[in-house]
Amino acid sequence: MTHEELFKKIYESARKCNYKIYVVGGYVRDLLLGKKVKDIDFVVVGDAMKFAQQLKKDLHLRTLVQYPRFGTFMTRYYGYQLEFVNAREESYSQDSRKPVTKQADLHSDLSRRDFTINTLAMDISPENFGKIIDVYNGQQDLKAGIIRTPLEPAKTFSDDPLRMLRAIRFAARLDFTIEENTFKAIQANAKRLEIISQERITDEFNKILMAEKPSRGMRLLDASGLLQVFFPEFMALKGVEQRKGFHHKDVFYHTLQVLDNVAAKSKNLNLRLAALFHDIGKPPTKRFDEKNGWTFHGHEVVGERMARRILRRFKYPTETIQYVCKLVRLHLRPMSLVSEEVTDSAIRRLIFLAGDELDDLMILCRADITSKIEQKVKRYLQNYELVLKRIAEVEERDRIRNFQPPIDGNEIMQLFNLQPGPKIGKIKKFILEAILNGEVPNDHDACLKLILEHKDELLKD
Repeated sequence: MTHEELFKKIYESARKCNYKIYVVGGYVRDLLLGKKVKDIDFVVVGDAMKFAQQLKKDLHLRTLVQYPRFGTFMTRYYGYQLEFVNAREESYSQDSRKPVTKQADLHSDLSRRDFTINTLAMDISPENFGKIIDVYNGQQDLKAGIIRTPLEPAKTFSDDPLRMLRAIRFAARLDFTIEENTFKAIQANAKRLEIISQERITDEFNKILMAEKPSRGMRLLDASGLLQVFFPEFMALKGVEQRKGFHHKDVFYHTLQVLDNVAAKSKNLNLRLAALFHDIGKPPTKRFDEKNGWTFHGHEVVGERMARRILRRFKYPTETIQYVCKLVRLHLRPMSLVSEEVTDSAIRRLIFLAGDELDDLMILCRADITSKIEQKVKRYLQNYELVLKRIAEVEERDRIRNFQPPIDGNEIMQLFNLQPGPKIGKIKKFILEAILNGEVPNDHDACLKLILEHKDELLKD
């Protein structure tokens, strides 16, 4: 079903209720940007709940998700995600972003929207089909690439502080500029973000990170003061220090480069988060050594702990936290395996520890090469290719990734007439270490022979 056919059906249902209806917001904006989307918002000048019943009847809809308190309902139809809302005015209290609403006309509804580029509406009546209603010069700002609030920006952001993050999200994803007074209002109201739930903040943060070049959004979050409010640990990465001729690069901007490098290779949000957190442990581990200069010993271990704590605060799911922490913990391993003397055992151990995340880990390591010195970059890239080659050789031969020891706990209990207990784990670990160290191949019979040979030692209390 085409958009035009869909709009004609919806208009006809509104006509039966004697209501006016318009397409608004993101759909109109994206249409003018040359993008076709399946999520479409409508404003109903009338009672949206009454209209919902008419639409359900006319389109034979199975389900409607209704929010009568807000005059909103949603449904799906032929692959389209449709949302309808009463034309309304809003008023806010100082300590909440949840508005008190009342029905209003179209112009009042458009004025409550966040940015001029989102105040655009489209008439879908037969006589004016496709006509753009532009009360706040949204088309002009869209052409100029400007993010601007339709009303006074300080009040807009004070009323609903989440809009500050949305401004940065649109600027980052569309590569637009935030108009000067609008940006100053964000800076002035940054602390208001504290009244927003963490889930909402994280949702917007994710969308900023998924921009084609996420560093744009991160720089705006920094300049606006918002990053300091919800992610102060990242601000601690800033700063360059010179001592006795030793210089260390600014970890903040290095991390943004790594983030962009990863984004150029992958649309995986979790991998982008790993790039963001990979050096988060550097500030607390920074030390100056008289001979070697600046060191960050153990920053991957400290960074893993910090990442886990921050990601929990950000309300990320457990799977995301485990993934990011694993990559933070392992991100130095691959590039330490560049010497010809490095054993196959060390390569096996990396493959085993990384498991399903090995390929993503290697993308992160490649992205971590950000030096401005051409010869240094060339050397690191050669090392990276060498590690990849060694990994491929060992993995093809030894089948280590995600492997389980070929003898399981049940077989061990039967073999030695044991009950479940710590000895089973001890024997399984013995087999695992033997395989990783290359003492025995990843083969059932070879492992069985090995544990029988060490039976007395393994069963000793």
